[in-house]
Amino acid sequence: MTTKGTPGRVVRIDDETWAAYGELCKAEGTSRADDLRRHAHARVEAWRKEQARQGAIQRRRDRLNDQLRFNTQPSD
Repeated sequence: MTTKGTPGRVVRIDDETWAAYGELCKAEGTSRADDLRRHAHARVEAWRKEQARQGAIQRRRDRLNDQLRFNTQPSD
């Protein structure tokens, strides 16, 4: 079953935790699905930012290494 064009997913969570999670979400004025979606989006966004940061660091290292190679090679 889909909602708003997104596919449904199956997760395995014990009944006691699922029921308590439902109560928690209700108390916060949200649904389990919305809470899980927001959590997944936040985690993915943080991961993507970290991947971009690591890529920027690697590109900076590569540029510095290139500069060092050009500056330390003997000229002909």
